[in-house]
Amino acid sequence: MSSSDASEDETAEFKVPFPVAMWDMEHCDPKKCSGRKLARHGLVKTLRLNTRFSGIVLTPVGEKCVSLADRAVVARHGAAVVDCSWARIADTPFARMKASHPRLLPFLVAANPINYGRPAQLSCVEALAATFYITGFKDVAEFYLDKFKWGKSFITLNKELLDKYSECKDGAEVIVVQNKYLEEAEKERIQNREKDMYPPTESSSESESSDPDNDETEIKSGMENLAVNT
Repeated sequence: MSSSDASEDETAEFKVPFPVAMWDMEHCDPKKCSGRKLARHGLVKTLRLNTRFSGIVLTPVGEKCVSLADRAVVARHGAAVVDCSWARIADTPFARMKASHPRLLPFLVAANPINYGRPAQLSCVEALAATFYITGFKDVAEFYLDKFKWGKSFITLNKELLDKYSECKDGAEVIVVQNKYLEEAEKERIQNREKDMYPPTESSSESESSDPDNDETEIKSGMENLAVNT
């Protein structure tokens, strides 16, 4: 059995319980476009301009943040995404995409190969998966991400935030959680920068080198800072 046949069988076994769609502006390379790959697998329906979508629509012109409060809408009407280039936002005809429930995504970090580590630069599948995860459909999120070799990295990079967002009752709470996370990350970044400006004292250097437990703590701290800064 070929890998494509196996993928089709897997898709047939897992039934996505709601519609998933996208408006494709054809701004990106078809070979690298996650939205088009999902469409080839029959996991996304491509919409025409002026078509109304009754579910959640992830769009830069949304005013509210997606949250658990949107679960019922997703369960009944599904979710859609606007597939466009960040560099061509001004050229994208958002007014011709009829969205009943336009939504924004909170702060998340991309895991796709093109924008790895960049905040907010999510691919179509990442944006959809984040919506599914936050609204309580984690199994659907994982199913969509499994179509990509790097897919699981998206949840790994963002699990702390995704879990916190998924516990918020509405979009306003999501924003509070997002802002608190960003404030703490900025404080930690400043503290680390100030710490790096001064060499360690002889006493502190000796105490750190003589304490193996302290070395382990420093390593863990460094890894955490790396995750915040990427």
